Amino acid sequence: MSLWDIIVWPFARLLDVLYNWTDSYGLAIILFALVVNLILLPFMAKSKKGMMKTTRIQPQLKELEKKHRGNQQKYQQEVMKLYKEQGASPTSGCLWSLIPFPILIALYSVIRQPLGSMMGLGDESVKKLTEWATQNAGFVASKQGTYDQIGVVDAIHKNWDAVTNALGNFDGKLLDIDYSFLGMNLGSIPDWKIWTYDFSGADILSNIGLFLIPLIAAFLSWASMKISQATNPPQAGQAAMSMKTMNLMMPLMSIWICFIMPAALGVYWIANSCFGIVRDLVLTKYYKRKLDIEDAERIAAQKEKEEERARRHEEHEQLKTEGATTRNNNTSKKKMQAQQKQADAERIAASERAEREARLEKLGIEKPENPSQVGKRRYARGRAYDPNRYADEITAAAKSEEAAEEAAAQTEAEPEQSQENSET
Repeated sequence: MSLWDIIVWPFARLLDVLYNWTDSYGLAIILFALVVNLILLPFMAKSKKGMMKTTRIQPQLKELEKKHRGNQQKYQQEVMKLYKEQGASPTSGCLWSLIPFPILIALYSVIRQPLGSMMGLGDESVKKLTEWATQNAGFVASKQGTYDQIGVVDAIHKNWDAVTNALGNFDGKLLDIDYSFLGMNLGSIPDWKIWTYDFSGADILSNIGLFLIPLIAAFLSWASMKISQATNPPQAGQAAMSMKTMNLMMPLMSIWICFIMPAALGVYWIANSCFGIVRDLVLTKYYKRKLDIEDAERIAAQKEKEEERARRHEEHEQLKTEGATTRNNNTSKKKMQAQQKQADAERIAASERAEREARLEKLGIEKPENPSQVGKRRYARGRAYDPNRYADEITAAAKSEEAAEEAAAQTEAEPEQSQENSET
């Protein structure tokens, strides 16, 4: 048994049980869709809740985009933080929305090979039944052989007594499957060439019914997507174009699939869309009420938290004004040491400043007009700027030059005076 046979086996057993219970292939297909939807309901509910939460935080996401425009990294961090706080996920609805497709493929395999999957017959048994139907029931195998087992099962149903008398019941595995449902043969493939129909024939109602199955499936597929998207976040730009393309392509794809595969698959598609619409409406109403309550509780808690923060801040400011602030037990040891170090430094600086002012006052030196200036800084600016910072230097240089000239003149006069003294 291959891996695919293991995957298909539970779907085949489910369809087998439902057919034996209802004795109607069409009703079994509809109940099959109902059971699948009930099994997937918890996952679809989780997906629906996530999508609705994502819808509700769209205004906050837009505010974050405006606030952090130009800083993509910070924006992504804030977005992920918001999603975590709200318990939402941008991909919450993607995974579960893909689950119906593997189920559809598995069901297609069960419908296409009823002898092997639904009845569990081996290749040898299938070969015997095919040969008997070809020789005794007018069955003609197709070139591709894709849906030959459906034709064999239909021939067996029409000749049930003859088959069981000739070949037996294959240990109770052989089933008498009747594909007729509402006057249609669900084992046949709908024909889209409506202009070739014989409107005077007895099968005209059956042919028209088969022709309508793909159209109804496409319409319900479109309606299901529109209802589902009604509670999704509004899209813009490229995302909106992609959504419009999907709204067009999915119904067209359902029409194509239903026109090239047995009508039973189209019935399943219709039933699954109907159950999906009902599920979506019920979950939307339920989670809308629930999320409204959660939002109200969260807003109330946030408001209470902000009021408590404001009250504590006001109390702290009042104590600070009165000089009666207390140490916060939650303050870290490192922060407390830093605060103590800063307080000690400020105290030492104040003490040194007081000593300096007392010394200046004792010496009779007046306090400078600009206390922020320290010395004669050549390139000082701002409060420390002194427009006369070069005045003392120029005066000192002039005095130095005069002293140098006097010294030079005195030096020149000394030899002449010594010479006059020698002549005398």
